[in-house]
Amino acid sequence: MMKVLKFGGSSVSSVSNIRTIKNIVDNDDEKKIVVCSAMSGVTDSLYRLIENIRVNDRRAIARNLDALCSKHLDFIDELIDDELVNNLLKDKISVQISKLYRLCKSGYSDTNNSIIITYGELLLTTILSEYLNWQQVFNVFLNAKDFMYVDFVDMPNVEKVSRRLDGVLHNAAKSNLYITQGFVCRTKDCRVSHLERGGSDYSATIIAAAVNAVEVQIWTDISGLHNNDPRYVSGTFPVPQISYNEAADLAYYGAKILHPKTVFPVLEKEIPIVLKNTFDPSSSGTTISSKTVTKGLKSIAAKDGITLLNLKSTGVLTSEGFYKVISEILEKYNVSSDMIKGSETEISLTIDKIRFVNEVIYDLHPFATVSVHPNHSIICVVGDSVMNDESTSRLIEIINKMPVVMASNENPDKVLVLVETNDKVKSLRFLNEQLFPAPYAVA
Repeated sequence: MMKVLKFGGSSVSSVSNIRTIKNIVDNDDEKKIVVCSAMSGVTDSLYRLIENIRVNDRRAIARNLDALCSKHLDFIDELIDDELVNNLLKDKISVQISKLYRLCKSGYSDTNNSIIITYGELLLTTILSEYLNWQQVFNVFLNAKDFMYVDFVDMPNVEKVSRRLDGVLHNAAKSNLYITQGFVCRTKDCRVSHLERGGSDYSATIIAAAVNAVEVQIWTDISGLHNNDPRYVSGTFPVPQISYNEAADLAYYGAKILHPKTVFPVLEKEIPIVLKNTFDPSSSGTTISSKTVTKGLKSIAAKDGITLLNLKSTGVLTSEGFYKVISEILEKYNVSSDMIKGSETEISLTIDKIRFVNEVIYDLHPFATVSVHPNHSIICVVGDSVMNDESTSRLIEIINKMPVVMASNENPDKVLVLVETNDKVKSLRFLNEQLFPAPYAVA
């Protein structure tokens, strides 16, 4: 039986946290695959490096590479005081930085860019693996490029990952602990690529599904998924149990603790996901599973970067044709609308792919006059049958007291509220006061 443990950027960015990870992975004899992100800030540095390559700024390239190398070598100095082990590990990191330098010299290309972006995870997992071996927590280093063939990011080929990972594990030295990289993958044509930002969560659940793990643990800097966004709302608390669907909705609508696609690979196999806190390992966190422990209100999240389009038909099409044309234009640019309301001749809808706004408007122009309103946020109130639960019977009344632009309660398990982004924080706080009056806890 195997567990998969994922540690995010904040969890691997300090020496004290690396030592905590050592204690976490060494607390029992269960088999584990540990999936790690890059250290905080490293992926951003690599994106800047790619921009330096694009404009051929050689000084900036050298400066960024030197900073990246120093960051990791200094980390090793603080982590490992054994001179021999320290120097051997530094040599490994220096070799990897040299390979990165050669990639920079070979120029700007999609292939090079994808390989460069994955170096943060490679550097960190190399350090973690060697440190654990030095601490006699013996492990085997796995290169994710050898098995993470996802084909399509939205539809990972778990069976292919499983076959390749089985082969890798069969040929590797036997161990109870394996260390590998998140975020890294290969495409259907075998090119090195990567998942979306924050995609190490997604990597972990793909791997978990591939090995039929008994559990996925995602370790971050907060004790589970909270009832509201703790960055903006004080006095929030972790939700002990939540369903896959509830977690997926909250992640999609802005709960930063979880990548939006995380739950999908493990749904069919009903592998639970446990959200844990590296800074407080004893905290129980949040368990995401197929079980619905309690009905009703669970949590609130908010998604920024929303643009509202108000469309008024020019009369060229029937009402049915008007809706059809809108759907076809959005599909053309792979743009989805989370909220859409209107009459036969006037429709309001939201889109979050801002870079396609002009193209969408241009294509709509023959059929509608369009007014564009950027800088909006969607607030999502989530819970199993939340609209039918007694504890939230006042929800619509509460929402009517907010500066709402548009609202939707078509799904009984969630309510969507569109507000201007300037009103987001006060709306989150107002909802928290009204829906989670102290003392309140989700059972």
